[in-house]
Amino acid sequence: MTNVVRYLTHPQVNIDPSVPVPRWGLSEVGKARTEAVTATGLLSGTTQVISSGERKAIETAEIIAAKMGVDVEVREAMHENDRSATGFLVPDEFEAMANQFFGHPHTSIRGWERAIDAQLRIVREVEHVLSRNTPGDVLLVGHGGVGTLLYCHYSGLGIDRAHDQPAGGGCFFAFTSHGRRVLHGWRRLEEL
Repeated sequence: MTNVVRYLTHPQVNIDPSVPVPRWGLSEVGKARTEAVTATGLLSGTTQVISSGERKAIETAEIIAAKMGVDVEVREAMHENDRSATGFLVPDEFEAMANQFFGHPHTSIRGWERAIDAQLRIVREVEHVLSRNTPGDVLLVGHGGVGTLLYCHYSGLGIDRAHDQPAGGGCFFAFTSHGRRVLHGWRRLEEL
């Protein structure tokens, strides 16, 4: 039996330049968007909720898992691409860096983790989870950068920001657990 695997990116966060990015939490808007998804019942077949170790992803996963009565498994290596070399960047500077990150996947841009390495890492983590062949659908909760790299991998596409999620986060794509066939590209979580 083939189950559905969904990769969901955390929605809006509280941006605080004085706090390391991995410790940012969900904003009230992000929490409300996540709560709204739990009311639809469309994730009822989900038996596993797997989260990155970053606070914003854990908060997203915990809201969903609590409503479904399942535990959250945290996998630290599902974190966003490592950008600690630069820390917080203002939006315009961040966007320029992200363009370079995706545009030069074999190069470390200003000390950021290389896109190719981040892709290998996220694929390895997801494949480890899926190799357990646990019955039921799987919800992976993470981040836009590595989520895009994962989407590119399973879609057979080269690393390119053209395949990035829509702005604002809180988006998901889905693929089959067996055969890893992409069912659809990025959609906003309100479309769950």
